[in-house]
Amino acid sequence: MPKYDDLRALYVNCTLKKTPETSNTQALMDRSIALLEEQGAHVESLRLVDFQVADGMSPDMRQEGWTEDAWPDVIWPKVRDADILVIGTSLWIGEPTSVSRRLVERLYAMTDETNDKGQPIFYGKVAGTVTTGNEDGVKNAGKHLLYGLQHIGFTIPPAAETGWIGPIGPGPSYLDEGSGGPENEFTTQTMTAMSWNLLHLARMLKDADGIPAVGNVAG
Repeated sequence: MPKYDDLRALYVNCTLKKTPETSNTQALMDRSIALLEEQGAHVESLRLVDFQVADGMSPDMRQEGWTEDAWPDVIWPKVRDADILVIGTSLWIGEPTSVSRRLVERLYAMTDETNDKGQPIFYGKVAGTVTTGNEDGVKNAGKHLLYGLQHIGFTIPPAAETGWIGPIGPGPSYLDEGSGGPENEFTTQTMTAMSWNLLHLARMLKDADGIPAVGNVAG
């Protein structure tokens, strides 16, 4: 049985709700977090809206006129040091939140950073998504977020997304009494597969010293 105690995972909840307001997305993320921690992985979780993260495409938006930007000193070091990144989002009009799009934009702003092989800094890292809502859009959110993540260098394992939605239209959220969310067999199955596949692929990449540099280093 492989060991995972040298792996680090970062779960970024892109809910619109600040801590300590209840987040249904966090509830589903916490189940995945528990699975990783049971296998010995080191996991950190945060809500992006709890921090003053500026909009923009620069590594440090304070150099672009913003008075505050928690990205370079607080958020980015956590992403940089993680082997696994999981983005959580709620759904609004069938789309991932604006907060999740801001996160992907700030990740994209870091693509000039390189690893010790000269590859984009995200090479050798894996990523997945967690989505909740009461409208259709789980696969749509995963499609947009996972495409952006692989485009900048993350490796996406099989079944790299999980989610839960209630009935179409106004209805119960994941944690609401009688929603059926925590008991939903398909959600539990996809959450388990995503979590294990993130661990498996991160283990494989770490043991292989990432992705070979042949053919993917500029210059």
